[in-house]
Formats: sequence, structure tokens, C-alpha cells
Amino acid sequence: MFTMVLQALGFLAFILGTIVLGTWLRIKPTKKNAEWTSRILHLIFWVGFVPPAALGVFHPGLSGYDGELGLPPLSRHTPLLVIGILGLLIGAYLILASNVSLWIFGMGANAFFLTQQLVVTNIYERIRNPMSLGMYLGFIGIGLRVGSTYLTLGTVLVGIPAHIFYLKYFEELELELRLGPPYLEYKQRVPFLLPRWGTPRK
Repeated sequence: MFTMVLQALGFLAFILGTIVLGTWLRIKPTKKNAEWTSRILHLIFWVGFVPPAALGVFHPGLSGYDGELGLPPLSRHTPLLVIGILGLLIGAYLILASNVSLWIFGMGANAFFLTQQLVVTNIYERIRNPMSLGMYLGFIGIGLRVGSTYLTLGTVLVGIPAHIFYLKYFEELELELRLGPPYLEYKQRVPFLLPRWGTPRK
């Protein structure tokens, strides 16, 4: 239960940080403010969310959450296991492809070493937030793979909506302030979260 309390506190810190810093950035909309507020929110995420999530791997264990909460585990039937594995593989690809593109074409990263240029090539031609989609699919995949109701429903019902709120309320404004009009044009042209198939629009 201690691990879940830490996860809840980290989650609340991230949401409150998104609201407070997103509101402040609307009051003081400058490129410099966008840069430092982005770094603060990433720090909250990496300190408040990642360590408790990693701790949960060891205690109570990925399949142990349900028992501590008295939840029935998910079925371990083959179709769900296959979907879980596919989610993990696709999610890992999206996270890797997006990070490589940010480093090579954006001259930075998604967190503290912020990109210096807008990236519109490779995976970013088809979707604006491939890393986020990869993270969502990965967490759902883990939940299905280990048969955890807590991990799967927690991701779908709480984690994903909260992170989408962060993307829409904070990150889009932060990118607009840092990267300027080219980002606004890119935002109009490329889908938010569901990839576009076929020939990308130029």
C-alpha cells in the first residue's frame, strides 16, 4: 500500500504542477518562462512518478497490486496476452523512434535538454505525440501481460486522461512559446495522438 500512496502523491504533484505552471504561463507567456516551467514539470514527473513506479516492480510486484486492493485480476487468456505483448512492442518502438528523432533533428530531448528545433520528420510526420502514445500502449501492455486490473484500468481511466490534460493545457502552449509560428502550422497539419496513415500532408 505504501507504494501506491507514493504513486498517488506523485500523480497529484504532477497534476497540480500542470495546473499551476500552465496558468502562470498564460499570465507570463514568454519563451524563457516556457523553458523553465517545462523543466520543472519534467522534474516533478521524473521524481514523483518514475521512482514509485519502479518501486512497484519489486513491491508489491506488477501482479501484486490487485491482491493488496482486493481487486479481481484480469483474465490471462491468450488473446489478452497477445494484445499486451503487441502493446509493449509498438509502445517501445514509438518511444525509441521519437527519442531518436528528437536527438538527431531537434538537437535536444523531451525533458531537461529541450529541443532547439521543431521536429516534423520521421514518426513526427504522422503524429504529434508519438512518445505519449508509446507510453500509453506500453503501460496498457504491461497491465494486460501480467493480468493486473489496477495497472490496466489505472492507466486507461486515470493515467492517460491526466497526461492528455497535461499535453493540452501545458505542453502545447509551452511548445508554441518556444518554437513559434512553425509549431502552430505543424499543429494544424498533423494529428494530436492517432497517427495519420498514407502520404503525410506537406
